[in-house]
Amino acid sequence: MGFNKAQENAILHKEGPMLVLAGPGSGKTTVITNRIRWLTGYCKVSPSSILVITFTRAAAREMQERYEKLQEKSSTESGRVSFGTFHSVFFRILKLAYRFDASNIAREDQRIQCIREMMEGLDIETEDENEFISSILSEISMVKGDMLNLEHFYSKNCGTEIFQKLYQGYEAFLRRQALVDFDDMMTMCYELFRERKDILSAWQKKYRYILIDEFQDINRLQYEIVKMLALPENNLFIVGDDDQSIYRFRGARPEIMLGFEKDYPGSKKVLLGINYRSSVEIVEAAGRLICHNKKRFPKKLEAERGHGKPVMTRFFESTAQETETIAEEIRDYHRAGLGYGEIAVLFRTNMGARLLAEKMMEYNIPFRMRDSLPNLYEHWIAKDILTYIRIARGSRERKDFLRIINRPKRYVSREALDSPKVDLERLKSFYQDKKWMLDRLEQLEYDLAMVKPMAPVAAVNYIRKAVGYDDYLREYAETRRMKADELLEMADQLQESAAGYKTMESWERHMEEYARQLREKSSDFAGSEDDKESVAVMTMHSAKGLEFPVVYIPDANEGTTPHSKAVLDADMEEERRMFYVAMTRAKDRLHIYYSRERYHKKQEVSRFVREYL
Repeated sequence: MGFNKAQENAILHKEGPMLVLAGPGSGKTTVITNRIRWLTGYCKVSPSSILVITFTRAAAREMQERYEKLQEKSSTESGRVSFGTFHSVFFRILKLAYRFDASNIAREDQRIQCIREMMEGLDIETEDENEFISSILSEISMVKGDMLNLEHFYSKNCGTEIFQKLYQGYEAFLRRQALVDFDDMMTMCYELFRERKDILSAWQKKYRYILIDEFQDINRLQYEIVKMLALPENNLFIVGDDDQSIYRFRGARPEIMLGFEKDYPGSKKVLLGINYRSSVEIVEAAGRLICHNKKRFPKKLEAERGHGKPVMTRFFESTAQETETIAEEIRDYHRAGLGYGEIAVLFRTNMGARLLAEKMMEYNIPFRMRDSLPNLYEHWIAKDILTYIRIARGSRERKDFLRIINRPKRYVSREALDSPKVDLERLKSFYQDKKWMLDRLEQLEYDLAMVKPMAPVAAVNYIRKAVGYDDYLREYAETRRMKADELLEMADQLQESAAGYKTMESWERHMEEYARQLREKSSDFAGSEDDKESVAVMTMHSAKGLEFPVVYIPDANEGTTPHSKAVLDADMEEERRMFYVAMTRAKDRLHIYYSRERYHKKQEVSRFVREYL
């Protein structure tokens, strides 16, 4: 058959629950598709009674294509195997029960607009509105997916009372418009199965064999539905790797997989422990790292491909040096005959890619972004500082003054800025009877005069330190339950960029060119012929499921990976899993780099580096 013993055991499993632990590169898709083939071919199970659930449409499509290639053209199967995501499978059930169609699914723009309008009604002010809305919708999804009591949910983005109003308003909007979101599909399916045993029974009879891929990413609600659907035979075949669960922020609960054998005491378990992707050195280093996690299935993986080069771990004096070296080495790999498309650079967050993106543009190295790289110069902090500079250089636009006048607080009211152009003398006369206000306005006038002739980096530094913009960021972070360091680093990045230019004009030209190239690079990642000829730049999250001959993991420093937001043990274990996923994308060469200094601040090497060495 050409399978190893563990793969064979999984493929030939017929009745009852089975847990398949599939390590990186261990052939899990091969196992799933060949098990379906074995069930339909050898065991004569009707294809229409088999349900295969994945987490993405792309994975479902790939699984279906792989299975259909296995089938002989002359196959006389009756019916077809059902492949789909959780959402597509359960929406199909709702369509038949409630006559739903695609028009009943809430579009993303409708959901965003709903929250935006409620923010106005509740007078919620936030610097980055899009980020706030995205975070709120994510938390609403978590409440539903975890089946939580709204009263007991603690939002990380706003006060409890505000979050409850947003949640309830959002739900009311969906009901009014006769819409459902993706989480409602799950909730309604769960309620339908609980209340209508006849409907549940019909689906149980239809789908007698259920296979679930990437089971480590399942949430509480999805699991409860699957448990009902699998009864009474419990032919539940789950495949996944608890060490690759990296979506807790989306509601994934790896502990469900860890508790599977308790929920199904008679279940079989098999470990796909042979890695066909990576060299011994990469597999063993990743294994040394992940064994520091306590909540996991203990497992030993072996590399089938044999020995290769050691994992290259290097440190640099600064991130600028680190970035320069990566760009040079990528160019060297290409000169040695390796295609650019065989190289990937994996960052902890999409913002981390900015320096490398700029350097690769400078070196004319083709690259593609799997994630949209936020434009630093479009960030609200950059916009604030650049607006200060624009006013210092002569702008008197009301919108510019409204943006910065109370950052830091000067207690200037909107009414005082009542005309399209701002006249500072007129503004002072508005407050002529308040000496303390006049003092502030005169100080602003003095600061603007100081900034006007300065080179870009000096101007940014003056606004941050002398004008007090950094103090404003610290105060803002405190009121929003954030770490001030995250905001200050945005200002650091802007200042670092400014340092490369002698005049504002040259810096502005760079910003325009950078924005133009960024739009080009952020075009569709997959399916393009250019993929073979461009370096893949992406986050660790986006790299899951992919593989490359050469992988770079830059910025392996404390605060970056593990991220500074990781406070709880569960957060730290997820950060370690993310690093593990990044390491195991590499087939032949793995480079892990870190630096001693970032934006003139001392940095510590990531604990993960010490753990795998």
